[in-house]
Amino acid sequence: MALLCGSASVTFPSSSFPRHTHTNTSSSFLGLQFPLQNLSSLSLSSSSSSSNTKARTLRIHCQQEDSSPIPAPPEQDPRFLCVEPEPRFKGPDIWNKTWYPKAADHVNTEKTWYVVDATDKVLGRLASTIAIHIRGKNLETYTPSVDMGAFVIVVNAEKVAVSGKKRTQKLYRRHSGRPGGMTVETFAQLQNRIPERIIEHAVRGMLPKGRLGRRLFTHLKVYEGPDHPHAAQKPIELPIQDKRIHLQR
Repeated sequence: MALLCGSASVTFPSSSFPRHTHTNTSSSFLGLQFPLQNLSSLSLSSSSSSSNTKARTLRIHCQQEDSSPIPAPPEQDPRFLCVEPEPRFKGPDIWNKTWYPKAADHVNTEKTWYVVDATDKVLGRLASTIAIHIRGKNLETYTPSVDMGAFVIVVNAEKVAVSGKKRTQKLYRRHSGRPGGMTVETFAQLQNRIPERIIEHAVRGMLPKGRLGRRLFTHLKVYEGPDHPHAAQKPIELPIQDKRIHLQR
């Protein structure tokens, strides 16, 4: 029978020991406590036994570990130096080309202001051009989810034109929220009553639906007549590339 404890082994040649009286004597070996109940009557030396049983011997084999200290690693060994590795490339990042605008890239106070005269301009083509500049689709930094566009001022809103028979056939509906509260009026009627609402309605339908669209809609300023109160913003003329935006009479 063998007892392994750490780096030492205790070997007993016999499978069992003779029965002896119980004692509470204990002994420690390599930091382990074990009782000497069956070992109290054994003689580790050449002592005689009172019984006719052959003397058992106890053999203890210990493996001595090398107690020499572990040498410290050399100071110049790069495996033990905690330094940041040098970058592999010392030039521009040519792999990660994705760019996303930060807050400093779309500050409202730094955006451009445009002004456009709606006289004899087709409503749909004018509204699409305004929506493009409000969203910023004409810019290289255009991002669909970010307000990158400009402010647009529209003057002479009462002189906007429509093609065909839309002046009498195009209908505008609004509801008060109560039963039977639907109000329907034609383009001509709304133009006589609130001409600014015609351009606002057309541009709003071309902007995103949601909080981004609601924020972009505040960049549209529509006025009746040739005057507007935004001279301090120094607006410039809205560039129009659509050659069919003017009404063909």
